[in-house]
This record gives sequence, C-alpha cells and structure tokens, in this order.
Amino acid sequence: MPEVKIFSGTNTAELASRIAKAYGQELGELTLSKFSDGELSPSYNESIRGCNVFLIQSTNPSADNLLELCLMIDAAKRASAYKVCAVIPYYGYARQDRKDKPRVSIAAKLIANMLTSAGADRIMTCDLHAGQIQGFFDIPLDHLNGSAIFVPYLKSLDLGNLLFASPDVGGVGRARAYAKHFKVELVVCDKHRKRANEVASMQVIGDVEGMDVVLVDDLVDTAGTICKAAQIILDKGATSVRAIATHGVLSGNAYENIENSVLSELVVTDTIPLKQQSSKIKVLTVADLFGKAIHAVTGNESISALFI
Repeated sequence: MPEVKIFSGTNTAELASRIAKAYGQELGELTLSKFSDGELSPSYNESIRGCNVFLIQSTNPSADNLLELCLMIDAAKRASAYKVCAVIPYYGYARQDRKDKPRVSIAAKLIANMLTSAGADRIMTCDLHAGQIQGFFDIPLDHLNGSAIFVPYLKSLDLGNLLFASPDVGGVGRARAYAKHFKVELVVCDKHRKRANEVASMQVIGDVEGMDVVLVDDLVDTAGTICKAAQIILDKGATSVRAIATHGVLSGNAYENIENSVLSELVVTDTIPLKQQSSKIKVLTVADLFGKAIHAVTGNESISALFI
C-alpha cells in the first residue's frame, strides 16, 4: 500500500499534531513561506512521490486559510503524490449553501469547485452546516459526525431530566438525532432574524419546566442565538441549560456573550482553535475521530463504525 504522510496548514497545527499522533505517526515537514506582500508559498521538505497525502486545515476566515490549503494540494499533486485528501475539520463558507435572496453567491459550491480544481482526490470533514453540501463534490467525501464526541461526554454528566433543544428550525434534524439516541423529548426555538448575526425575535415550542436542557447546534458564531435561546428556556422553568456545538467560530462579542449568559457551559471541539479561554467553554478533541477515519480510508475500510 502507498505510504501515508500527514501534513498540517498553519491554522490547525495543534489539532493536526494530535490527529497524526492518534493515527500513529509524526507530522510531515512542510514550510510555508510568505513574500513581503503576504503571498503564500508552501513547499514540502520531504519526498511525497507515490504517497497517500493527508493535508489538515480548517478553512475558517481569513481567506488565507483556504488559499493555503489549495496551494498545499496543488504542490502535492505536482510533487507526484499518489492521492491527496484534504482533511477539513471545519468547512468554511458552508452557511452560504443556497440562494436565499437574489444576486448572492453560493459560496459553499464555489469552495467545493476550488478544492477539486486544486487537485484534491478526497475530502474529509466534520458536521457540515448543511448535509447536502456533500452533493457539491464530484469526488469522495467522508462526512464525520460530532455526536461520536458529544454523546460520551453527555452520558458522563448523568443529567437527571435530560431534554434536547434546537436553537432554530433548521437544526431540528440534528437535535432530534440526539433525542432519539437518548430516548428523550425535543423542543424547538423558533427565531426570526432581521439580518445575519442578529436575532429579532424567538419563542420556544415545547415544555421545558424542570428539565436539564441541552441546546444542539453545528456552530456558534457570535453566540447571540444560543445565549438568547438559553435565557428564554431558563425563563420557561428549565433547571439548567447547556449547549453543544461542533465548531466554535466565536467571533465578535461571542466570548463576552457566553460569559454573561445563563448557560452552564458551552461544549465545542477543537476544529477551530479558540482565540481566548473562557470559564464557560469546554473543548473536546476530534483528533481520535479523524485518526480512526484516516486509518479506515487508507485501509479501504468502512467508516460506519465511527458513527453513533
């Protein structure tokens, strides 16, 4: 079988190191040079000819993270790698997956085209904002699920009156999967936005009185929605409210919003490195999940066993 080599972009260097360790080897050596104007130039410091190459990089803004990954893919293909897999723990621009108003870009599809054009043979990612983004690719895509990380953690809390909640109608399917696994009920927060990142109104559909509520989402950006949902749920009589979200984007006033919220905790993964620490934010690692997935892919095995 072709030799496996794992490399990291600059954005997720710590996570990449943990993934490589979980797989059972060290990260390969790669140098990212910059011209004085900021132009990026990656180069591999070892031969990758005929190798199965895995390139780990989340593509959250700035756009340099995405461009760096594309250049790494291109450099690997030109260095005669056998196969190149882009491991993207957080797939940026996924929120723009359709035309929800006239004259806008479908950025999620554009990014898929860019990665394919750069030369990626396979994509590996986790908890896309919308599952149908998998259809934007004409190459194999392994879509891992954060439930493999969160379910064991929630079981360890041993919450007495567990109830799951979706912070919006669009995330009902995600929250329902958790509710079904734990055999508990589900409530929904119906929200209306004035504009992006600004919630105009919200109401809770369902009974939360006396319950330990867990809000489920794929990402938390400014944390406005999740904090407002937590406040309304607590006002409705819930005993406690916590939230789980795979991707901690946490931009703007997110850290301040979370610290000042009624949330017991926000549990995220390390798909995006935190900008600062917070007493209310707990980070779980996806390193073992991705390490096992790389083993399965290189061994031509099913990844179904990684799903809960």
